[in-house]
Amino acid sequence: MKKEDRNTRYFIDLDLETMEIINWDYDQKDLLVEEKLDIPGLHRLFISKGQYNKLVEKRKKIHC
Repeated sequence: MKKEDRNTRYFIDLDLETMEIINWDYDQKDLLVEEKLDIPGLHRLFISKGQYNKLVEKRKKIHC
């Protein structure tokens, strides 16, 4: 299980061309890989823990 503390960052990766969410996740600030974001059209949007938890809950409701 991933560690959650004050250095945790929550994010959504978006494909700006197709307007699709590629991924959402969280990790420690120093472990986030920036090289993936060099891909044209890919954008990482940082969100709050509350926003992240809302996404997780909505996804659970869809799959249950």
